[in-house]
Amino acid sequence: MTDTASQDKFCWEATVLTLYPEMFPGSLGQSLAGRALKSGLWSLETVDIRSFASDKHRSVDDTPSGGGAGMVMRPDVVGAALASVAEQPGPLLYLSPRGRLIDQDFVRGLAAEPGVTLLCGRYEGVDQRVLDAHNIVEVSVGDYVLSGGEPAALVLMDAVVRLLPGVMGNNESSHEESFEEGLLEYPLYTRPANWQGREVPEVLTSGHHDNIRLWRLAQAEEITKARRPDLWARYLKRRNEARGMNRADEE
Repeated sequence: MTDTASQDKFCWEATVLTLYPEMFPGSLGQSLAGRALKSGLWSLETVDIRSFASDKHRSVDDTPSGGGAGMVMRPDVVGAALASVAEQPGPLLYLSPRGRLIDQDFVRGLAAEPGVTLLCGRYEGVDQRVLDAHNIVEVSVGDYVLSGGEPAALVLMDAVVRLLPGVMGNNESSHEESFEEGLLEYPLYTRPANWQGREVPEVLTSGHHDNIRLWRLAQAEEITKARRPDLWARYLKRRNEARGMNRADEE
């Protein structure tokens, strides 16, 4: 008999389609993510795209139509691989430098899903027809080019897994990190209080929690304004909108 607690246990399911399944779980098999994987808080299934090739050479790519450098992953092979995981839960995403830039809000949304299926491209990319046929959403981990989608998939899954219930030992810690409140994180200090003539800021050892909170907020705002003007502009807009809503409620 299966007890109710086991039935109710949430398991976020990640499925990765790749030409290099041996790259997984990689770093996700270590530390918090690794322990969560072993304890069943999330699961990982890799699908070898090459196993769906139909010729004796197990070809998965061909020359681009219209000419050009490199090779393109074939729609028949990728399509067959996708069909094999059609019943997997959650959205279907393709890791691509031309995709929607992943941010913390997007990651938080994925953590609320039952899982995700990730398609990792190689070579010059995947035939557009298979992306269109399966309504695949393209996402990017940054404005740079990687050798394939696998490193990006690991980054995305790492960001999601740490938000899953039971993975982080201190929920308060996750709320105070960069991007959670729209700001970069404030500077961090620990013992010894004096290291090579550099002191921990006095406010942090004062024991005055309100002053510490205000100092950290001021530091986070200063760093964000200086280093990420784009984040700072969004933060100001969100803050002003929140203040406007509060004034409207008071009226």
